Amino acid sequence: MIIRAYHQANNDTKRTKVIVPDSAHGTNPASAAVCGLDVVEVKSTPEGTVDTEHLKQLLGDDVAAMMMTNPNTLGLFEKDIPTITKMVHDCGGLMYYDGANLNPLLGECRPGDMGFDVMHINLHKTFSTPHGGGGPGAGPVGVCKGLEKFLPSPHVVRNGERYEIVENAFGFAPDAPTMNVGTFFGNFAVLMRALTYILTLGKENLKNVGKLATLNANYIKESLKDVYDLPIDVLCKHEFVFDGLKNKDTGIRTMDVAKALLDFGYHAPTIYFPLLFHEAMMIEPTETESKTTIDSFIEVMRLIAKYAETDPQRLKDAPLNTPIGRVDDVLAAKQPITTYKQSLDEQV
Repeated sequence: MIIRAYHQANNDTKRTKVIVPDSAHGTNPASAAVCGLDVVEVKSTPEGTVDTEHLKQLLGDDVAAMMMTNPNTLGLFEKDIPTITKMVHDCGGLMYYDGANLNPLLGECRPGDMGFDVMHINLHKTFSTPHGGGGPGAGPVGVCKGLEKFLPSPHVVRNGERYEIVENAFGFAPDAPTMNVGTFFGNFAVLMRALTYILTLGKENLKNVGKLATLNANYIKESLKDVYDLPIDVLCKHEFVFDGLKNKDTGIRTMDVAKALLDFGYHAPTIYFPLLFHEAMMIEPTETESKTTIDSFIEVMRLIAKYAETDPQRLKDAPLNTPIGRVDDVLAAKQPITTYKQSLDEQV
């Protein structure tokens, strides 16, 4: 919305195209579409990063922005980011940073130095606030110098040692469409928890977050890549993606691995995303996981891989130790039961 307002204020109304990598989170194209903009997909190279040659073909005077996260959804740092941002800026577009993968960058580098103009920070991923079932999410939006006037109002400004909420603190650009924050203070509990986490760590320890998250992810990757298929075997950042089991002949799919994890007390990692791999399994440990808990997870993942060889039916029937067994996911999606009526016996 900020980028759209920027172009409209410049009477550059033909800029309706938003470029999104094929590895992006689904919220990226969804956000652009909600703003009435056209989504155009740029392909990834076999190495999992943005194909700059394909990007070159998409650029023109109709480009409003390019949306990216860096590192990307495969957990890979986009090493060509200076080239990418220059290409987009040269054609008059702006760069939007999806802060979903900001975690490994803390204390290491800044999106603004990469050339991004607008960004949001996912407090519910980077700063320890809850993230499940789609939320509760919250996050501030930051802009580079010159775009402040397009931020939604009211604004929080510092006055001495206090902060004040001011309507239109930066002065809206002439004829620019103004925007207002719909929920005023936002999701206050999530914001406060994130602030508490940051203050608890302190400036010095906050700089270790990215290092530890990256260390944990690479440790798991290297410990399991002999039994799980690692399509892009390079140094990752805070997350990486397996493409199912290495032995494809067992008939065990990623869904079976996910269900089996429940029997061992683990919620499955993100599965079947990103869409670049058919049996994708995204593993994203945080900086707060100890070596003990990580080793336990590795042990369970290796045990599941062994069952795939020796007792595949056990995995196909999983979960076996939960109150509800294997559900029909397709039926649940097509005929959801959204209410629950408690029986008289249960009430007693």
